[in-house]
Amino acid sequence: MTWGPQQRTEPGAAAREPAAPCGVLPSQGLREAAQEGWISSGEYRIRPESIQPASIDLRLADYAWALRCSFLPSTGVAVMDRVEDLALDRLELRNGATLERDRPYLIPLLEELELPRDVRAKANPKSSTGRLDVFTRVITDGNHRFDEVPAGYRGKLYLEVVPRSFAVRVQPLLSLNQLRLAAGDPRVGDAELIGIHEEFPLLYMDMHALPSGDLAIADGLFLSVDLSGPHDRVVGYRAKKNSNRLDMSQLGHYRWRDYWEPVYPEAGGRIVLDPEVFYLLLSAEGVCVPPGYAAEMMAYDPTAGELRTHYAGFFDPGFGYDATGRRFGSRAALEVRARDVPFMVEHRQPICKLAFEKMLEPPDKLYGAEVGSNYQGQETMLSKHFVEQTAGSVQLALKGSDEPLEDSLLTQAEVADAGSKA
Repeated sequence: MTWGPQQRTEPGAAAREPAAPCGVLPSQGLREAAQEGWISSGEYRIRPESIQPASIDLRLADYAWALRCSFLPSTGVAVMDRVEDLALDRLELRNGATLERDRPYLIPLLEELELPRDVRAKANPKSSTGRLDVFTRVITDGNHRFDEVPAGYRGKLYLEVVPRSFAVRVQPLLSLNQLRLAAGDPRVGDAELIGIHEEFPLLYMDMHALPSGDLAIADGLFLSVDLSGPHDRVVGYRAKKNSNRLDMSQLGHYRWRDYWEPVYPEAGGRIVLDPEVFYLLLSAEGVCVPPGYAAEMMAYDPTAGELRTHYAGFFDPGFGYDATGRRFGSRAALEVRARDVPFMVEHRQPICKLAFEKMLEPPDKLYGAEVGSNYQGQETMLSKHFVEQTAGSVQLALKGSDEPLEDSLLTQAEVADAGSKA
């Protein structure tokens, strides 16, 4: 496989051992990996639309097991050895099946791996999966870690699925997770992050790049939460309990008010999260991921409070990026759940951080319209399954009014049209 520019020798340069490649495989590398058989799906071909700028979508097979508990196989133990002990029932997915709230399910994935000895893999839930509070983790044979696949792994992939807030309906070929392949340690250090930000701003506030001195950095860039505005501004959503089932294959189909309650800020720009309730919020900063990098949202430091701040969180190259300079980042959706006790969050409070990784080379396609991305330039944190969405910070002034739009119902097309006329 062609690893990228690191292995090329300049004309006239002395012969020497090429440096070991280090970075995340881009879209063109993933296509080549599929051709080489590093990742395959048997009789189901890997579709071009499954390959993203730095990741590849994983698809559900046609059956699932309902489990009595979650698990990890020990070293040398196959996943199916544990399923025989823990499975309560087998579900056929061919005609669709409902996964109940708070029940763990294990679903085989169509994709299998045959990785080289120096290539490893890591999985993340897709953004739409996290925004529905569907908790997912990839499991592999003989591996005692979720979502991380060791270098040289050869075998099947399984997905643990636990719907938390809503019962969901799934079917074969549905993609809930994505996988990226990497060689070496592609993580970007803090000093390098500052240098990247000075050349390609990574965080924006109010359409201006944040000064380097205002960045909060510690093994990644910290993001804060947006709870600004008057008391009647919608700053987030709180999942309703005991809502109707939601079919994850139906896009632009559901009314958000049937599944969510709007969240308004208290005086002083703060909200109090009820324990074990799922919330969707937005970052105050706009995030920009340049073409040569990818980013992953990391969990909030538990020593600062019992708060879980994400379930998805992988950002492909090009998220929030615009080579013409007309976009100033895209805000990040924050998937939040407080643990044990009510927890107060204030405007601009740091709530999560982004860890950046180097790509082996820039991908030949970036996150955005060219790959059908749903959340570029987002002003709402709701998933693509909802036809009506609160427009967040978009203003009716874009359509000729001075009244705020925060509690108005707009379709995504109307929001996009309003922005294009600004």
